Amino acid sequence: MKVGFVYDPIYLKHDTGQHIENAKRLETIISHLEQTQLKQQLIPIKPGAASIEELSLVHQKQHISHIQEVAQRGGGWIDADTVMSANSYEAALYAAGGVIKATGVVMNGEVDSAFALVRPPGHHATAERAMGFCLFNNVAIAAKYALAKYKLERIAIIDFDVHHGNGTQATFYDNPQVLYISTHQYPFYPGTGSIDETGIGEGKATTVNIPLPAGGGDTEYLSVFDQIIIPVAKRFKPQLILVSAGYDLHWADGIAMMQVSTTGFAQIVKIIKGLADELCSGRLVFSLEGGYNPAALASSVKATFDMLLGNTNIEDPLGQSPHQFEVGSIAPLIKSIKEIHTLA
Repeated sequence: MKVGFVYDPIYLKHDTGQHIENAKRLETIISHLEQTQLKQQLIPIKPGAASIEELSLVHQKQHISHIQEVAQRGGGWIDADTVMSANSYEAALYAAGGVIKATGVVMNGEVDSAFALVRPPGHHATAERAMGFCLFNNVAIAAKYALAKYKLERIAIIDFDVHHGNGTQATFYDNPQVLYISTHQYPFYPGTGSIDETGIGEGKATTVNIPLPAGGGDTEYLSVFDQIIIPVAKRFKPQLILVSAGYDLHWADGIAMMQVSTTGFAQIVKIIKGLADELCSGRLVFSLEGGYNPAALASSVKATFDMLLGNTNIEDPLGQSPHQFEVGSIAPLIKSIKEIHTLA
């Protein structure tokens, strides 16, 4: 299997100081991939900067200009969660451009799949607003780009970040060409993503939200993939799958309260890869979103690459969660979602 990875030191120049979303995230990932000698199994993909035209596929010109102006002033806080430095605008251009480039090399058959190790992340960014650590919506931009460039009719976006991707949902809420599926802790930031948010107009039923209770782990997530995500994706028959890959649902990540393990992430990726192989000739692109415990993030990203490469020996140095959470049965939730989306 030919698996590509996007990375560039420009992503480290998005200097957020002591913010939880900081350069150490990527530095730890790259170091771990090198130390485990997995990096040499991957095909490097050099990103370019997204153009204003490409950003404008999703974002209003006023928003793009605002992000540029904040950077020119030396940076600052966009909101209570999101901070920029002088180089953040350039880094964000290369983040969006990196996911576009990964999508292009997959669509052109240069690699079988790819993972864009980019920052700042993107799935909270809306057409007119930066929020939740995100400046531009990298995956949404890449999806719009692929629809236009390759004349695709159907793209699926699977978002397994612990937070709901409100920006991605809003971008495609009325678009029947894009199936957006999100698993997320609920209720939690940003407050969106209830089961009855299913799309509007022609996009009705192409948004599938799976709001999970705190404490959910490997068992709950795999049940959701088996009973909801697999049948929904098979019914939609995407020609490309994009993944907003957030590793903040790992049990060791302090930003939320999910209990997924590195082994659990490997199983999730195996399912997604199986869907891509069956439905769209393996065309699959991952983009990094959350994940704020460096050790958990690095091991989980490596496990993702291992599954994409077909390596079956998954290293899970942190193991299963030592915490005991009383998570009630999610069977009623699954039943309700299956009824809403008419799944057998």
